[in-house]
Amino acid sequence: KAKKSVDAAGLIRKLRNKGIYVQAGSHRGVAEEAPIAYKDVNLVVETVHLARLARKVARLRPVAVVKG
Repeated sequence: KAKKSVDAAGLIRKLRNKGIYVQAGSHRGVAEEAPIAYKDVNLVVETVHLARLARKVARLRPVAVVKG
């Protein structure tokens, strides 16, 4: 879905404004990694924590993504 609904050039501009730099072989690759392509990680973690499947021990911040 994300590949069809995401304007890759616009997404690259938005990410760059946040200090996130993207280098991809194609705009399709950028669209596949768009934030709307993923569930909200905070909601997922909270659900798992409340269901007692796991417990929260740290908050991580991604610094890089390598795909390929």
